[in-house]
Amino acid sequence: MSRISFEEALKMYEMDFFDLAEMADKKRKELHDKKTYFNINRHINPTNVCKDVCKFCAYSASRKNPNQYTMTHDEIMEIVKDIDSRGIKEVHIVSAHNPNTGLEWYLEVFKKIKTAYPHLHVKALTAAEVHFLSEEYNKSYDEILDLMVENGVDSMPGGGAEIFDEKVRDYICKGKVTSAQWLEIHKKWHQRGKKSNVTMLFGHVENREHRIDHMMRIRDLQDETGGFNCFIPLVYQTENNFLNVKKDITANEILRTMAISRLVLDNVPNLKAYWVTSTVNLALIAQEFGANDMDGTIEKESINSAAGAKSANGMKIDEFVQLIKNSGFTPVERDSVYNEIKVW
Repeated sequence: MSRISFEEALKMYEMDFFDLAEMADKKRKELHDKKTYFNINRHINPTNVCKDVCKFCAYSASRKNPNQYTMTHDEIMEIVKDIDSRGIKEVHIVSAHNPNTGLEWYLEVFKKIKTAYPHLHVKALTAAEVHFLSEEYNKSYDEILDLMVENGVDSMPGGGAEIFDEKVRDYICKGKVTSAQWLEIHKKWHQRGKKSNVTMLFGHVENREHRIDHMMRIRDLQDETGGFNCFIPLVYQTENNFLNVKKDITANEILRTMAISRLVLDNVPNLKAYWVTSTVNLALIAQEFGANDMDGTIEKESINSAAGAKSANGMKIDEFVQLIKNSGFTPVERDSVYNEIKVW
């Protein structure tokens, strides 16, 4: 079967809503049947001090948020000790681009976690953070990525991709990693035999063409490397930032984008409806529109909740499992690279 072209993908936005859902659901079932994946994870956001000025960000302390913080290694290790004692499998470390902490501050904490808890999966540093560290400390991407591997980073999250279209990117996050640089960093990471995720921030000033362009660029790189585990369309949060988007994107548009993602990205195995940005209810409905993953219990989350997402304290595991079951899907606990741990 021939692949979906840019024009065909764009036309899908005009399809009958339920016909589109049916197509995406068929593809989902071919890949995953009725399984909905999740993991038991904890997000740690170690600092909100940032040298970059992204208009969509409500987390960075250099803008509307005057409450600057930077955690000590001891504070981070206390959290890790606690989560390990409760059987949590993944620590997800993403934060702002803090020019005051030093490269060693990042690397040492990864090493400390991996030394004390070798069984924990460390997912850390977006391509935007890699780019920042590369520029700040005059090191190549290769050098930074090698240091990450040496110090215990297992996989990379997909943040910082935002929208790849250069004009939109220039408007919403000027000065941050470019689309070409983001893709180059992930390509290099994949060439090291490592896996990563890829996000798309939508529902702000971008249009449908920009979203399809974003998906096509992901598909092209995945053809080359096969290193993306999962695509994560992130719904833009409207509060406390400088984009001043007055109207939230509709649920209909979110679900259409999910379904089209599943159909266009024929080579990316998993599609995540990240409940933090879409709400739990919509993430569950998205399982009927091609998604097969809900992310995880998260426990604590600071970045999206600063912009209005209801995710600051995560979700309890039994509640999470019950919601998936009640929606007619089979909850499957996975590790960070999609090995199945337990079918609930």
